[in-house]
Amino acid sequence: MSKNTNQSSKTTPPLPKLQKFLADSGICSRRAGEQLIKDGQVSINGELAKVGERVNPERDVVKVGQKRIQAKFIKPTIFMVNKPKGFTCSNDDPHAERLIFELLETRHRNIRLFCAGRLDLDSEGLVILTNDGKLAHRLTHPSQKVQKKYKVEINQPLEKDAFQAMLAGFEDDGDFLQLDEIRAKAGNPVGSTKLEITMGHGKKREIRRCMGRYRYKVKKLRRTSIGGLRLGKLPLGTYRDLKDSEIDLLFPKQIS
Repeated sequence: MSKNTNQSSKTTPPLPKLQKFLADSGICSRRAGEQLIKDGQVSINGELAKVGERVNPERDVVKVGQKRIQAKFIKPTIFMVNKPKGFTCSNDDPHAERLIFELLETRHRNIRLFCAGRLDLDSEGLVILTNDGKLAHRLTHPSQKVQKKYKVEINQPLEKDAFQAMLAGFEDDGDFLQLDEIRAKAGNPVGSTKLEITMGHGKKREIRRCMGRYRYKVKKLRRTSIGGLRLGKLPLGTYRDLKDSEIDLLFPKQIS
């Protein structure tokens, strides 16, 4: 019998990896969990486990030594953050000077959160921090096509050829890059340096890579909304809880 249960659909979040399950259960960190697994201290359904195996918390029997480990109920936490430049969207990056989680109050730093959609070091704006894996999966999975909007300022007026090429998309270093919509607050984006860009996906540094392809330098990049949730007047460098009604805004109903 297989240790793990297959997903019921392609859009169902994957079962957690064993080291994450151990960390979420409060046993140890993920890295320490990996070491326990490598040392042969962890079993799933009576068989020695391997690093990276996935576990069904509702069905599988996981033990560290002779002690059974069971999943804890984790209260969903969802914060919206107005990230400033200079903060890295990561839980653990030895090369980062400042992590986004340093913006949280001390009372919230002991909650195991992660970024549901990152912004690069030089960008600012709306980021969702949560411990809800299903929510994070929905926000980041390409199949959901959650629209994200950005305000972008470039160093010189946008030319027509570049405008059309970025909307059509192009191959870059093995990735297909494409901006879904480029607008300007005051009329035609062609000839403007201040743009409003919409994307329903998002590869690493995609906007900057698109602009760089046509020799534009991004002077400022700020994410202003995710789905129907807007950053609003949340001050830079601060955060707050999301209300249930605001969580629904992240996934506006699509009109067929």
